[in-house]
Amino acid sequence: MATVTSLSATDISGVLKKLGITSLNYGASTGTNHWQTKGNKIDSVSPVDGELIGSINAATAEDYEKVMQAAESAFKTWRMMPAPKRGEIVRQIGDELRANKEALGKLVSYEMGKSYQEGLGEVQEMIDICDFAVGLSRQLYGLTMHSERPLHRMYEQWHPLGVVGIISAFNFPVAVWCWNTALAWVCGDVCVWKPSSKTPLCAVACQNIISTVLKKNNVPEGVSCLLIGNAVGDMMNADKRVPLISFTGSTRIGKRVSAMVAERFGKTILELGGNNAIIVSEHADLNMVLVGAVFGAVGTAGQRCTSTRRLIVHESVYDKTINVLKNAYNQLSIGNPLDEKNHVGPLIDKKATEDYLAAIERAKKEGGKIIVDGGVLSGDGHESGCYVIPCIIEAKNEFHIVQEETFAPILYVMKYKKIEEAIAMQNGVPQGLSSSIFTTNMREMETFLSHEGSDCGIANVNIGTSGAEIGGAFGGEKETGGGRESGSDAWKVYMRRQTNTINYSTKLPLAQGIKFDF
Repeated sequence: MATVTSLSATDISGVLKKLGITSLNYGASTGTNHWQTKGNKIDSVSPVDGELIGSINAATAEDYEKVMQAAESAFKTWRMMPAPKRGEIVRQIGDELRANKEALGKLVSYEMGKSYQEGLGEVQEMIDICDFAVGLSRQLYGLTMHSERPLHRMYEQWHPLGVVGIISAFNFPVAVWCWNTALAWVCGDVCVWKPSSKTPLCAVACQNIISTVLKKNNVPEGVSCLLIGNAVGDMMNADKRVPLISFTGSTRIGKRVSAMVAERFGKTILELGGNNAIIVSEHADLNMVLVGAVFGAVGTAGQRCTSTRRLIVHESVYDKTINVLKNAYNQLSIGNPLDEKNHVGPLIDKKATEDYLAAIERAKKEGGKIIVDGGVLSGDGHESGCYVIPCIIEAKNEFHIVQEETFAPILYVMKYKKIEEAIAMQNGVPQGLSSSIFTTNMREMETFLSHEGSDCGIANVNIGTSGAEIGGAFGGEKETGGGRESGSDAWKVYMRRQTNTINYSTKLPLAQGIKFDF
Protein backbone atom coordinates (compact mmCIF):
# COMPACT_ATOMS: atom_id res chain seq x y z
CA MET A 1 0.00 0.00 0.00
CA ALA A 2 1.36 3.40 -0.94
CA THR A 3 2.32 5.68 1.88
CA VAL A 4 0.14 8.75 2.33
CA THR A 5 2.47 11.52 3.45
CA SER A 6 -0.17 14.16 4.05
CA LEU A 7 -3.79 15.04 3.48
CA SER A 8 -4.13 18.37 1.75
CA ALA A 9 -7.31 20.41 1.54
CA THR A 10 -7.72 19.11 -2.02
CA ASP A 11 -7.35 15.51 -0.83
CA ILE A 12 -9.92 15.83 1.94
CA SER A 13 -12.28 17.54 -0.47
CA GLY A 14 -11.98 14.54 -2.78
CA VAL A 15 -12.56 12.11 0.09
CA LEU A 16 -15.66 13.98 1.25
CA LYS A 17 -17.00 14.15 -2.28
CA LYS A 18 -16.54 10.41 -2.79
CA LEU A 19 -18.43 9.79 0.45
CA GLY A 20 -21.29 12.07 -0.59
CA ILE A 21 -20.55 14.79 1.97
CA THR A 22 -21.20 18.28 0.56
CA SER A 23 -21.67 21.74 2.01
CA LEU A 24 -25.31 20.75 2.63
CA ASN A 25 -24.54 18.22 5.33
CA TYR A 26 -27.55 16.91 7.16
CA GLY A 27 -28.22 16.31 10.83
CA ALA A 28 -30.98 13.72 10.51
CA SER A 29 -31.77 10.83 8.20
CA THR A 30 -34.17 7.91 7.95
CA GLY A 31 -32.14 5.95 5.42
CA THR A 32 -32.28 7.46 1.94
CA ASN A 33 -34.23 10.50 3.10
CA HIS A 34 -32.06 13.08 4.85
CA TRP A 35 -32.54 16.74 5.65
CA GLN A 36 -31.04 19.87 7.05
CA THR A 37 -31.90 20.38 10.71
CA LYS A 38 -32.30 23.60 12.67
CA GLY A 39 -30.50 22.86 15.92
CA ASN A 40 -27.24 24.30 17.17
CA LYS A 41 -24.29 24.18 14.80
CA ILE A 42 -21.75 21.38 15.40
CA ASP A 43 -18.27 21.97 13.99
CA SER A 44 -16.10 19.01 13.04
CA VAL A 45 -12.50 20.08 13.59
CA SER A 46 -9.68 17.71 12.71
CA PRO A 47 -7.20 17.09 15.55
CA VAL A 48 -4.63 16.36 12.83
CA ASP A 49 -4.20 19.99 11.81
CA GLY A 50 -6.87 21.94 13.71
CA GLU A 51 -8.74 22.71 10.49
CA LEU A 52 -12.53 22.87 10.23
CA ILE A 53 -13.72 19.95 8.10
CA GLY A 54 -17.39 20.85 8.05
CA SER A 55 -20.39 21.89 10.14
CA ILE A 56 -23.74 20.25 10.79
CA ASN A 57 -26.82 21.51 12.59
CA ALA A 58 -27.93 19.28 15.45
CA ALA A 59 -31.27 17.49 15.31
CA THR A 60 -34.17 19.07 17.18
CA ALA A 61 -36.98 17.42 19.12
CA GLU A 62 -39.14 17.78 16.02
CA ASP A 63 -36.51 15.96 13.94
CA TYR A 64 -36.29 13.26 16.59
CA GLU A 65 -40.02 12.63 16.48
CA LYS A 66 -39.99 12.45 12.69
CA VAL A 67 -37.20 9.88 12.77
CA MET A 68 -38.83 7.78 15.49
CA GLN A 69 -42.12 7.63 13.63
CA ALA A 70 -40.30 6.46 10.50
CA ALA A 71 -38.40 3.83 12.51
CA GLU A 72 -41.54 2.47 14.16
CA SER A 73 -43.30 2.23 10.82
CA ALA A 74 -40.31 0.55 9.14
CA PHE A 75 -40.08 -2.05 11.90
CA LYS A 76 -43.53 -3.40 11.08
CA THR A 77 -42.37 -4.21 7.54
CA TRP A 78 -38.73 -5.11 8.23
CA ARG A 79 -39.52 -7.70 10.92
CA MET A 80 -41.69 -9.64 8.47
CA MET A 81 -38.91 -10.04 5.93
CA PRO A 82 -37.25 -13.48 6.28
CA ALA A 83 -33.99 -13.24 8.22
CA PRO A 84 -31.87 -14.62 5.32
CA LYS A 85 -33.32 -11.89 3.09
CA ARG A 86 -32.29 -9.30 5.66
CA GLY A 87 -28.88 -10.97 5.71
CA GLU A 88 -28.59 -10.57 1.95
CA ILE A 89 -29.06 -6.82 2.32
CA VAL A 90 -26.37 -6.72 5.01
CA ARG A 91 -24.09 -8.66 2.63
CA GLN A 92 -24.54 -5.95 0.02
CA ILE A 93 -23.78 -3.30 2.63
CA GLY A 94 -20.52 -5.13 3.36
CA ASP A 95 -19.66 -4.95 -0.33
CA GLU A 96 -20.33 -1.20 -0.40
CA LEU A 97 -18.02 -0.79 2.58
CA ARG A 98 -15.34 -2.72 0.71
CA ALA A 99 -15.71 -0.37 -2.25
CA ASN A 100 -15.39 2.68 0.02
CA LYS A 101 -12.82 1.31 2.48
CA GLU A 102 -9.96 3.62 1.50
CA ALA A 103 -12.05 6.82 1.51
CA LEU A 104 -13.87 6.02 4.76
CA GLY A 105 -10.61 4.92 6.40
CA LYS A 106 -9.03 8.28 5.50
CA LEU A 107 -11.98 10.20 6.88
CA VAL A 108 -11.88 8.21 10.14
CA SER A 109 -8.17 8.97 10.43
CA TYR A 110 -8.55 12.66 9.65
CA GLU A 111 -11.66 13.38 11.71
CA MET A 112 -10.74 11.23 14.74
CA GLY A 113 -6.94 11.29 14.62
CA LYS A 114 -6.06 7.58 14.59
CA SER A 115 -3.49 6.28 12.12
CA TYR A 116 -4.55 5.58 8.54
CA GLN A 117 -3.81 1.89 9.08
CA GLU A 118 -6.10 1.89 12.12
CA GLY A 119 -8.73 3.75 10.12
CA LEU A 120 -8.60 1.05 7.46
CA GLY A 121 -8.70 -1.57 10.21
CA GLU A 122 -11.83 -0.01 11.66
CA VAL A 123 -13.61 -0.18 8.31
CA GLN A 124 -12.43 -3.79 7.99
CA GLU A 125 -14.16 -4.51 11.30
CA MET A 126 -17.36 -3.23 9.72
CA ILE A 127 -16.88 -5.53 6.74
CA ASP A 128 -16.12 -8.48 9.02
CA ILE A 129 -19.22 -7.99 11.17
CA CYS A 130 -21.36 -7.78 8.03
CA ASP A 131 -19.92 -11.14 6.93
CA PHE A 132 -20.60 -12.56 10.39
CA ALA A 133 -24.17 -11.24 10.34
CA VAL A 134 -24.90 -12.80 6.95
CA GLY A 135 -24.17 -16.26 8.34
CA LEU A 136 -26.02 -15.44 11.54
CA SER A 137 -29.16 -14.63 9.56
CA ARG A 138 -29.60 -18.38 9.03
CA GLN A 139 -28.69 -19.34 12.60
CA LEU A 140 -31.11 -17.54 14.91
CA TYR A 141 -31.71 -20.83 16.69
CA GLY A 142 -34.09 -21.62 19.53
CA LEU A 143 -34.25 -24.83 21.59
CA THR A 144 -36.80 -27.61 21.89
CA MET A 145 -37.54 -29.10 25.32
CA HIS A 146 -39.33 -32.25 26.49
CA SER A 147 -42.57 -31.52 28.29
CA GLU A 148 -43.51 -33.33 31.51
CA ARG A 149 -47.07 -33.54 30.17
CA PRO A 150 -48.04 -36.15 27.57
CA LEU A 151 -48.68 -35.05 23.99
CA HIS A 152 -47.21 -31.63 24.61
CA ARG A 153 -44.33 -29.95 22.80
CA MET A 154 -42.17 -27.13 24.18
CA TYR A 155 -39.78 -24.89 22.36
CA GLU A 156 -38.37 -21.39 22.48
CA GLN A 157 -38.08 -18.85 19.71
CA TRP A 158 -36.57 -15.40 19.30
CA HIS A 159 -38.41 -12.32 18.08
CA PRO A 160 -37.00 -8.90 17.14
CA LEU A 161 -37.16 -6.19 19.80
CA GLY A 162 -38.09 -3.17 17.71
CA VAL A 163 -36.15 0.09 17.60
CA VAL A 164 -32.54 -0.22 18.79
CA GLY A 165 -30.84 3.01 19.87
CA ILE A 166 -27.08 3.20 19.33
CA ILE A 167 -25.02 5.91 21.03
CA SER A 168 -21.39 5.64 19.92
CA ALA A 169 -18.14 7.31 20.96
CA PHE A 170 -15.53 9.27 19.00
CA ASN A 171 -12.71 6.75 19.34
CA PHE A 172 -14.36 4.16 17.08
CA PRO A 173 -16.64 6.44 15.08
CA VAL A 174 -17.92 3.78 12.67
CA ALA A 175 -17.06 0.25 13.79
CA VAL A 176 -19.08 0.12 17.02
CA TRP A 177 -22.16 1.37 15.17
CA CYS A 178 -21.75 -1.43 12.66
CA TRP A 179 -21.18 -4.06 15.40
CA ASN A 180 -24.66 -3.20 16.63
CA THR A 181 -26.54 -2.50 13.42
CA ALA A 182 -25.37 -5.50 11.41
CA LEU A 183 -26.59 -7.87 14.12
CA ALA A 184 -29.72 -5.89 14.95
CA TRP A 185 -30.73 -5.74 11.31
CA VAL A 186 -30.54 -9.49 10.70
CA CYS A 187 -32.43 -10.00 13.96
CA GLY A 188 -35.26 -7.91 12.49
CA ASP A 189 -34.70 -4.68 14.41
CA VAL A 190 -34.40 -1.17 13.03
CA CYS A 191 -31.70 1.19 14.31
CA VAL A 192 -31.44 4.83 15.32
CA TRP A 193 -27.86 6.06 15.64
CA LYS A 194 -26.59 9.04 17.64
CA PRO A 195 -22.87 9.33 16.87
CA SER A 196 -20.35 11.37 18.81
CA SER A 197 -20.62 15.07 18.06
CA LYS A 198 -16.82 15.04 17.77
CA THR A 199 -16.94 12.81 14.69
CA PRO A 200 -20.26 13.51 12.94
CA LEU A 201 -18.99 13.37 9.37
CA CYS A 202 -17.96 9.73 9.70
CA ALA A 203 -21.57 8.94 10.58
CA VAL A 204 -22.89 10.93 7.62
CA ALA A 205 -20.49 9.04 5.36
CA CYS A 206 -21.74 5.66 6.62
CA GLN A 207 -25.35 6.62 6.01
CA ASN A 208 -24.45 7.76 2.50
CA ILE A 209 -22.59 4.53 1.74
CA ILE A 210 -25.44 2.25 2.75
CA SER A 211 -28.24 4.40 1.31
CA THR A 212 -27.64 3.06 -2.20
CA VAL A 213 -28.14 -0.51 -0.94
CA LEU A 214 -31.27 0.43 0.99
CA LYS A 215 -32.76 2.16 -2.02
CA LYS A 216 -31.89 -0.62 -4.47
CA ASN A 217 -33.58 -3.21 -2.24
CA ASN A 218 -36.65 -1.07 -1.49
CA VAL A 219 -35.85 -1.21 2.22
CA PRO A 220 -38.49 0.78 4.10
CA GLU A 221 -37.46 4.27 5.12
CA GLY A 222 -36.51 4.15 8.80
CA VAL A 223 -34.55 0.89 9.02
CA SER A 224 -31.31 2.88 9.36
CA CYS A 225 -31.72 6.27 11.03
CA LEU A 226 -29.23 8.93 12.01
CA LEU A 227 -29.66 11.77 14.51
CA ILE A 228 -26.77 14.12 15.29
CA GLY A 229 -26.51 16.20 18.47
CA ASN A 230 -25.90 15.61 22.16
CA ALA A 231 -29.49 16.32 23.20
CA VAL A 232 -30.65 13.33 21.17
CA GLY A 233 -29.02 10.93 23.65
CA ASP A 234 -31.38 11.73 26.52
CA MET A 235 -34.36 11.70 24.17
CA MET A 236 -33.52 8.12 23.25
CA ASN A 237 -32.71 7.07 26.81
CA ALA A 238 -36.11 8.24 28.05
CA ASP A 239 -38.14 6.93 25.11
CA LYS A 240 -40.22 3.82 25.78
CA ARG A 241 -40.33 3.21 22.04
CA VAL A 242 -36.65 2.26 22.20
CA PRO A 243 -36.48 -1.09 24.06
CA LEU A 244 -32.68 -1.36 23.81
CA ILE A 245 -29.98 1.29 24.14
CA SER A 246 -26.41 0.37 23.22
CA PHE A 247 -24.15 3.01 24.77
CA THR A 248 -20.40 3.38 24.38
CA GLY A 249 -18.69 6.05 26.45
CA SER A 250 -17.47 6.98 29.90
CA THR A 251 -18.51 5.26 33.11
CA ARG A 252 -19.84 8.58 34.41
CA ILE A 253 -22.27 9.02 31.51
CA GLY A 254 -22.97 5.29 31.44
CA LYS A 255 -24.39 5.45 34.96
CA ARG A 256 -26.81 8.13 33.82
CA VAL A 257 -27.83 6.15 30.75
CA SER A 258 -28.32 2.99 32.82
CA ALA A 259 -30.54 4.78 35.35
CA MET A 260 -32.69 6.46 32.72
CA VAL A 261 -33.26 3.30 30.69
CA ALA A 262 -33.79 1.09 33.76
CA GLU A 263 -36.42 3.48 35.08
CA ARG A 264 -38.60 2.61 32.09
CA PHE A 265 -37.59 -1.10 32.21
CA GLY A 266 -35.58 -0.87 29.02
CA LYS A 267 -32.48 -2.91 28.21
CA THR A 268 -28.92 -1.66 27.85
CA ILE A 269 -25.60 -2.71 26.42
CA LEU A 270 -22.99 -0.62 28.23
CA GLU A 271 -19.43 -0.43 26.92
CA LEU A 272 -17.80 1.94 29.40
CA GLY A 273 -14.36 2.56 30.87
CA GLY A 274 -11.39 0.24 30.81
CA ASN A 275 -8.30 0.21 33.02
CA ASN A 276 -6.52 -2.63 31.34
CA ALA A 277 -3.36 -4.31 32.56
CA ILE A 278 -0.70 -6.59 31.13
CA ILE A 279 1.06 -8.92 33.54
CA VAL A 280 4.66 -9.58 32.47
CA SER A 281 5.82 -12.84 33.98
CA GLU A 282 9.41 -13.82 34.68
CA HIS A 283 8.72 -16.48 32.02
CA ALA A 284 7.60 -13.95 29.39
CA ASP A 285 9.06 -13.54 25.92
CA LEU A 286 10.07 -9.87 26.16
CA ASN A 287 10.13 -9.45 22.39
CA MET A 288 6.42 -10.24 22.36
CA VAL A 289 5.82 -8.03 25.38
CA LEU A 290 7.41 -5.11 23.55
CA VAL A 291 4.95 -5.24 20.65
CA GLY A 292 1.90 -5.91 22.82
CA ALA A 293 2.64 -3.30 25.46
CA VAL A 294 3.77 -0.48 23.19
CA PHE A 295 0.91 -0.81 20.70
CA GLY A 296 -1.53 -1.31 23.55
CA ALA A 297 -0.36 1.85 25.30
CA VAL A 298 0.21 4.23 22.36
CA GLY A 299 -2.05 2.87 19.60
CA THR A 300 -4.87 5.34 18.83
CA ALA A 301 -2.89 7.66 21.18
CA GLY A 302 -4.20 5.63 24.13
CA GLN A 303 -7.82 6.38 23.22
CA ARG A 304 -9.14 2.83 23.02
CA CYS A 305 -11.31 1.43 25.78
CA THR A 306 -8.95 -1.57 25.56
CA SER A 307 -5.74 0.49 25.65
CA THR A 308 -3.07 -0.78 28.04
CA ARG A 309 -3.01 1.51 31.09
CA ARG A 310 -0.98 -0.61 33.53
CA LEU A 311 2.04 -2.90 33.16
CA ILE A 312 2.51 -5.26 36.11
CA VAL A 313 6.04 -6.72 35.85
CA HIS A 314 7.77 -9.47 37.80
CA GLU A 315 10.57 -7.99 39.87
CA SER A 316 13.20 -10.26 38.27
CA VAL A 317 12.60 -8.83 34.78
CA TYR A 318 11.44 -5.36 35.78
CA ASP A 319 14.61 -3.41 35.00
CA LYS A 320 15.11 -5.20 31.68
CA THR A 321 11.50 -4.59 30.68
CA ILE A 322 11.73 -0.90 31.56
CA ASN A 323 14.92 -0.51 29.52
CA VAL A 324 13.34 -2.20 26.51
CA LEU A 325 10.29 0.05 26.79
CA LYS A 326 12.34 3.23 27.17
CA ASN A 327 14.31 2.35 24.05
CA ALA A 328 11.10 1.72 22.08
CA TYR A 329 9.44 4.93 23.30
CA ASN A 330 12.47 6.95 22.26
CA GLN A 331 11.94 5.68 18.71
CA LEU A 332 8.26 6.60 18.45
CA SER A 333 7.39 9.07 15.74
CA ILE A 334 4.53 11.43 16.62
CA GLY A 335 2.68 13.30 13.92
CA ASN A 336 0.12 13.31 11.13
CA PRO A 337 -1.63 9.93 11.37
CA LEU A 338 -2.03 9.78 7.59
CA ASP A 339 1.74 9.56 7.29
CA GLU A 340 2.43 5.89 7.85
CA LYS A 341 5.91 6.64 9.15
CA ASN A 342 4.29 8.01 12.31
CA HIS A 343 3.33 5.70 15.19
CA VAL A 344 1.24 8.10 17.26
CA GLY A 345 -1.37 10.60 16.11
CA PRO A 346 -3.15 13.32 18.08
CA LEU A 347 -5.64 13.20 20.92
CA ILE A 348 -9.19 14.06 19.89
CA ASP A 349 -9.14 17.67 21.14
CA LYS A 350 -7.46 20.14 23.48
CA LYS A 351 -9.67 19.10 26.40
CA ALA A 352 -8.19 15.60 26.12
CA THR A 353 -4.73 17.18 26.14
CA GLU A 354 -5.56 19.04 29.35
CA ASP A 355 -6.78 15.81 30.96
CA TYR A 356 -3.53 14.09 29.94
CA LEU A 357 -1.38 16.80 31.53
CA ALA A 358 -3.52 16.84 34.68
CA ALA A 359 -3.18 13.06 35.08
CA ILE A 360 0.62 13.26 34.88
CA GLU A 361 0.69 15.97 37.53
CA ARG A 362 -1.62 13.97 39.80
CA ALA A 363 0.58 10.91 39.43
CA LYS A 364 3.64 12.95 40.42
CA LYS A 365 1.88 14.37 43.48
CA GLU A 366 0.90 10.87 44.61
CA GLY A 367 4.53 9.75 44.43
CA GLY A 368 4.85 8.51 40.87
CA LYS A 369 8.29 8.43 39.27
CA ILE A 370 8.61 9.58 35.67
CA ILE A 371 10.32 6.94 33.49
CA VAL A 372 9.57 8.55 30.12
CA ASP A 373 8.39 12.14 30.43
CA GLY A 374 5.34 13.46 28.60
CA GLY A 375 4.44 16.82 27.20
CA VAL A 376 2.53 18.58 24.44
CA LEU A 377 4.15 19.13 21.05
CA SER A 378 3.81 22.36 19.07
CA GLY A 379 4.99 23.56 15.67
CA ASP A 380 6.48 21.44 12.88
CA GLY A 381 3.20 19.76 11.97
CA HIS A 382 1.81 19.71 15.52
CA GLU A 383 -0.05 23.03 15.34
CA SER A 384 -3.41 21.62 16.43
CA GLY A 385 -2.19 21.41 20.03
CA CYS A 386 -3.46 17.83 20.31
CA TYR A 387 -0.18 15.92 19.91
CA VAL A 388 1.29 14.56 23.15
CA ILE A 389 4.31 12.49 24.04
CA PRO A 390 3.53 8.95 25.30
CA CYS A 391 4.52 8.81 28.96
CA ILE A 392 5.64 6.01 31.31
CA ILE A 393 5.27 6.47 35.08
CA GLU A 394 6.36 4.10 37.83
CA ALA A 395 3.40 4.00 40.18
CA LYS A 396 1.48 2.00 42.75
CA ASN A 397 -1.78 0.32 41.89
CA GLU A 398 -3.56 2.04 44.77
CA PHE A 399 -2.81 5.57 43.52
CA HIS A 400 -6.11 7.37 42.92
CA ILE A 401 -5.06 8.38 39.41
CA VAL A 402 -4.10 4.79 38.57
CA GLN A 403 -7.56 3.65 39.64
CA GLU A 404 -9.08 5.97 37.03
CA GLU A 405 -9.13 5.74 33.26
CA THR A 406 -7.29 8.54 31.46
CA PHE A 407 -7.96 8.46 27.72
CA ALA A 408 -4.37 9.21 26.71
CA PRO A 409 -1.01 7.44 26.18
CA ILE A 410 0.03 7.16 29.83
CA LEU A 411 1.39 3.80 30.97
CA TYR A 412 1.76 3.05 34.69
CA VAL A 413 4.36 0.41 35.55
CA MET A 414 4.67 -1.54 38.82
CA LYS A 415 6.37 -4.63 40.26
CA TYR A 416 5.12 -7.91 41.69
CA LYS A 417 6.67 -10.98 43.32
CA LYS A 418 4.12 -13.80 42.98
CA ILE A 419 1.52 -14.47 40.30
CA GLU A 420 -1.30 -14.31 42.86
CA GLU A 421 -0.18 -10.80 43.78
CA ALA A 422 -0.10 -9.78 40.11
CA ILE A 423 -3.63 -11.06 39.49
CA ALA A 424 -4.89 -9.24 42.59
CA MET A 425 -3.33 -6.02 41.27
CA GLN A 426 -4.81 -6.61 37.83
CA ASN A 427 -8.27 -7.06 39.37
CA GLY A 428 -7.81 -4.28 41.91
CA VAL A 429 -9.47 -1.50 39.92
CA PRO A 430 -13.15 -0.58 39.45
CA GLN A 431 -13.12 -1.41 35.72
CA GLY A 432 -13.14 -4.86 34.17
CA LEU A 433 -12.81 -4.80 30.40
CA SER A 434 -9.58 -6.31 29.04
CA SER A 435 -6.57 -8.04 30.58
CA SER A 436 -3.50 -9.92 29.46
CA ILE A 437 -0.60 -12.02 30.68
CA PHE A 438 2.65 -12.70 28.89
CA THR A 439 4.13 -15.98 30.03
CA THR A 440 5.39 -19.31 28.67
CA ASN A 441 4.50 -21.05 31.94
CA MET A 442 1.35 -23.12 31.44
CA ARG A 443 0.39 -23.06 35.13
CA GLU A 444 0.51 -19.26 35.16
CA MET A 445 -1.65 -18.95 32.05
CA GLU A 446 -4.22 -21.40 33.34
CA THR A 447 -4.32 -19.68 36.74
CA PHE A 448 -4.85 -16.35 34.98
CA LEU A 449 -7.77 -17.81 32.99
CA SER A 450 -9.31 -19.71 35.91
CA HIS A 451 -12.05 -18.71 38.36
CA GLU A 452 -9.38 -17.18 40.59
CA GLY A 453 -7.79 -15.30 37.71
CA SER A 454 -8.74 -12.24 35.69
CA ASP A 455 -12.15 -10.72 36.48
CA CYS A 456 -12.39 -9.00 33.10
CA GLY A 457 -14.69 -9.71 30.17
CA ILE A 458 -11.60 -10.25 28.01
CA ALA A 459 -8.55 -12.20 29.17
CA ASN A 460 -5.64 -12.81 26.77
CA VAL A 461 -2.45 -14.82 26.88
CA ASN A 462 0.63 -13.66 24.97
CA ILE A 463 -1.25 -10.93 23.13
CA GLY A 464 -2.01 -7.41 24.31
CA THR A 465 -5.19 -5.94 25.74
CA SER A 466 -6.36 -4.23 22.54
CA GLY A 467 -7.31 -5.58 19.14
CA ALA A 468 -10.42 -7.70 19.73
CA GLU A 469 -11.76 -9.81 16.86
CA ILE A 470 -15.43 -9.69 15.90
CA GLY A 471 -15.89 -13.46 16.34
CA GLY A 472 -15.86 -13.20 20.12
CA ALA A 473 -18.35 -11.37 22.31
CA PHE A 474 -16.95 -7.98 23.32
CA GLY A 475 -17.59 -6.33 26.67
CA GLY A 476 -16.61 -6.18 30.31
CA GLU A 477 -17.61 -6.40 33.94
CA LYS A 478 -17.84 -4.09 36.98
CA GLU A 479 -17.78 -0.41 36.00
CA THR A 480 -17.20 -1.35 32.38
CA GLY A 481 -20.95 -1.83 32.39
CA GLY A 482 -21.81 -5.35 31.33
CA GLY A 483 -23.47 -6.57 28.17
CA ARG A 484 -21.80 -7.90 25.06
CA GLU A 485 -21.53 -6.82 21.43
CA SER A 486 -20.18 -8.39 18.26
CA GLY A 487 -19.65 -12.16 18.03
CA SER A 488 -20.53 -15.40 19.80
CA ASP A 489 -24.18 -15.28 20.98
CA ALA A 490 -24.25 -11.50 21.53
CA TRP A 491 -27.09 -11.43 18.97
CA LYS A 492 -29.53 -12.58 21.64
CA VAL A 493 -29.61 -9.18 23.35
CA TYR A 494 -31.16 -7.70 20.18
CA MET A 495 -34.09 -10.13 20.41
CA ARG A 496 -36.71 -11.20 22.92
CA ARG A 497 -36.99 -14.82 23.98
CA GLN A 498 -40.36 -16.55 23.98
CA THR A 499 -41.12 -19.99 25.42
CA ASN A 500 -43.95 -21.85 23.68
CA THR A 501 -45.95 -24.91 24.73
CA ILE A 502 -48.29 -26.70 22.33
CA ASN A 503 -50.86 -29.18 23.59
CA TYR A 504 -51.94 -31.51 20.79
CA SER A 505 -53.86 -33.89 23.06
CA THR A 506 -57.60 -33.97 23.83
CA LYS A 507 -57.04 -33.22 27.51
CA LEU A 508 -55.67 -30.31 29.54
CA PRO A 509 -53.32 -31.71 32.21
CA LEU A 510 -51.69 -29.10 34.46
CA ALA A 511 -47.98 -28.87 35.13
CA GLN A 512 -46.45 -30.24 38.34
CA GLY A 513 -49.33 -32.73 38.56
CA ILE A 514 -51.72 -30.14 40.00
CA LYS A 515 -55.37 -31.28 40.22
CA PHE A 516 -58.04 -28.72 39.46
CA ASP A 517 -61.35 -30.57 39.14
CA PHE A 518 -64.79 -29.01 39.10
